[in-house]
Amino acid sequence: MQDNAATSLKPKAAFFTKQLDRLASVYGQGRKERVAELVDLYPEVVNGENFAEHAGKLGDLEVIFSTWGMPALSDEQLDRMPKLKAVFYAAGTVKNFAVPFLRRGIIVVSAWAANAIPVSEFTLAQILLSTKNYFRDVRQYREAGKRVSQGRGNFGETVALIGAGQIGRRMIGLLKPFNLNVLAYDPYLTEGEARELGVEKVTLEEAFERAIVVSNHAPNIPATVGMLHGGLFERMREGATFINTGRGATVCESELLRVMQERPDLTALLDVTDSPSDVLAQMRAQPNMQLSSHIAGSLGDEHTRLADYAIEEFISWRDSQPLRYAVTESMLETMA
Repeated sequence: MQDNAATSLKPKAAFFTKQLDRLASVYGQGRKERVAELVDLYPEVVNGENFAEHAGKLGDLEVIFSTWGMPALSDEQLDRMPKLKAVFYAAGTVKNFAVPFLRRGIIVVSAWAANAIPVSEFTLAQILLSTKNYFRDVRQYREAGKRVSQGRGNFGETVALIGAGQIGRRMIGLLKPFNLNVLAYDPYLTEGEARELGVEKVTLEEAFERAIVVSNHAPNIPATVGMLHGGLFERMREGATFINTGRGATVCESELLRVMQERPDLTALLDVTDSPSDVLAQMRAQPNMQLSSHIAGSLGDEHTRLADYAIEEFISWRDSQPLRYAVTESMLETMA
């Protein structure tokens, strides 16, 4: 779409975040300069701590650009920005700050769909390695110097996805080129939607009983806290793998640890955790549990994709075009 900013009054905008390093990474490689071309940009970065010193100059502010570190603003602070119309957040979840904006009719746009891309790619790699029995084979080859067990490979195997939201649906698409049977558990997924997606809708118990890989993409909402418990992990097939790139709070990790200790044939690949330090230390030391430091999401150059999504949505908003990634208050009940 042709940029018409030169022929119309540019909206006044500012960057809001308390994490300047994140701002530099996400809006790097020319993205911050691109924002400055599109708007009348306030020269300072605002956050919750320095808001008072800048508030007198924010009365005409219409747009906020942000990323990780977006402050949760109070009603009094929002009152100082009566012309604010939209927030473009170049990161994922907006739960910690969005509600006060939404209740005032201020648009909040998240780049969660951009962050779903690297998470899905990361998970796909782990799934394909797991169906080849890679992680168990590495452990056994290190200990015995030979292959002790053998996986069935990717052809005709079964994978279960917990959650059919943004990332879950991307996973379904990424898995399509492979000869895998895909199961999906999601209480919000209808049978008709499952058929259209080409997956089989199942219960949690069926997902853990039938799949050689179970990948968790459930959001962290009250209904999902601790929903993946020891009884489910006990149902897993011989040599199965559990992957969590979703939210640690959805897993009873102390019970997962117990089952992993009892079942050395199983593997757990955890990119997110939500345990006290003593349980975390035990999980790190457990041979059939691999923990990574939350690297599935956007890293390095992938950060700038988040800014691209925010900028593209801003241009759509400016030109009165439909938004793809606007968040509503009702969506927060089921989003990660």
